[in-house]
Amino acid sequence: MSDNNGVHHTAPAVELNARPKITEVETLGVDTIPDADRTSTWLDLLRIQFGGANTFATVLLGTFPIVLGLSFWQAALATICGVLVGTFFLMPMGLFGPKTGTNNAVSSAAFFGVRGRVVGSFLSLLTAIAFYSISVWVSGDALVGALTRLGGIPDSIGLRTLVYGVIGVIVIVVVVFGYQFMLLVNKTAVIANTILILLAIVAFNGVFDSSYNPGPAAFALGSFWPTFVAAALIVASNPISFGAFLGDWSRYIPRTTPPRKILGATLIGQSLTLIPFLFGVATATIVAGESDYVVALIQASPIWYAVLLMGVAFIGGLSTGTTSLYGTGLDFSSVFPRFTRAQATIGIGIVAFLFILTGRIFFDLLGAVNAFVGAIIVTTTPWMVIMAIGYIVRRGSFRPRDLQVFNRGEIGGAYWFNNGVNWRGMVAWIGAATLGLLFANYPPIIVGPFINLGGGVDLSLAIAVISAAVLYLGALWIFPEPRFVFGDQGARGVPTRDSTIPAIETDHSSTAAKVAARRVGSAA
Repeated sequence: MSDNNGVHHTAPAVELNARPKITEVETLGVDTIPDADRTSTWLDLLRIQFGGANTFATVLLGTFPIVLGLSFWQAALATICGVLVGTFFLMPMGLFGPKTGTNNAVSSAAFFGVRGRVVGSFLSLLTAIAFYSISVWVSGDALVGALTRLGGIPDSIGLRTLVYGVIGVIVIVVVVFGYQFMLLVNKTAVIANTILILLAIVAFNGVFDSSYNPGPAAFALGSFWPTFVAAALIVASNPISFGAFLGDWSRYIPRTTPPRKILGATLIGQSLTLIPFLFGVATATIVAGESDYVVALIQASPIWYAVLLMGVAFIGGLSTGTTSLYGTGLDFSSVFPRFTRAQATIGIGIVAFLFILTGRIFFDLLGAVNAFVGAIIVTTTPWMVIMAIGYIVRRGSFRPRDLQVFNRGEIGGAYWFNNGVNWRGMVAWIGAATLGLLFANYPPIIVGPFINLGGGVDLSLAIAVISAAVLYLGALWIFPEPRFVFGDQGARGVPTRDSTIPAIETDHSSTAAKVAARRVGSAA
């Protein structure tokens, strides 16, 4: 293993502490997790990914290929392609947590600088609002639909607001307790929701028709390939959305865990999400043409399954909501150090809940989801590509202590670069995200000026990925990084330059330093 100075040596045996109780409020922030507290395994990483996606939010994304006009088999193929493509980009993102002991946004300081890593914080906020909102929206609508059918309660904005509020508050409470409570919720979702979703085979036997095909006239983008690619990209957004958060959970995995197990956890966990995805594809054919998928599905279900769907909706809303909100609250407590993790979580949860209400009441849900999906794909994927390339050329070598400079109100260290920003990674990300947006087609909000250059096929992901790789590798060659950021084994495939590590000093003008000084004073 490597210590805080990047020196490699044989890892000594570590006696692990007992796992905290789920009723204990997590006190650990984004600082390096001590080895004795890394009590999770690669199986926990698998379960939390599958549990966080085994929900109605994922089901909703699974309906998009049908909504866009594909046949059942075309939609199923687009879904499989989307999951595999998204998982390919996601898999390396679990490797950082065990190495650095912190989340991916802070780990990204190695490539973007200790101040430039706020890019990762922005991306996690974007993803959190999107998927927290989708989970509460869809789960709330499912519960409202069930209450309307089973209890005869009339649908209304007031009822939906109440149900959204109940789910939203419970999600915030779970996240405030922290990682262990969230892990329990997601373990429950893995088992319970899988069983309930698979029971759809019984519930819709004789109703579902695999030959569903609305014909070429139904293609939303005019022809097959543009529509197929658009559907696959929407599906790919789900695994890609985990990119900013994977380190939140893998940081609790011992650093001696073989990388193949962490990569395998993501591959298996995300592949299992085909269960809720294909549930969405299949059931969307049953209620095709209805404006409100969730309510229509409740009405089309046998009464016994309509009751069970309430359980799917509730458990799923909790699991997706918690995985989305946890990481953002964790990270923003470091960006704004005057707030604790719990306070940052509550604040972001309130903002997201207000977004849910305004979006549900005043805007089109489909359009809002489409816009957020597009923004996540085009901005997060190049960030992930830069992180993965950085991991490879650095041979997985990090200085955990130096990653924490910004969070502790300090300056200097190996990742200080140019006043806290590494312009190699930053320019590559800005350039790739901008180019991707120019080719993106997620109407009605995101429509780039060059959407027709691909013959109607959305080229945004390909453009963003290729440009990120070219720009970042080009920057590493034209402007070599200091030798000390590469560890004892040196760089892989890129040149370096000699330099001296800037000394780490307290930045007394920073908010983080002032907050730390106040805490020390109050403790004394």
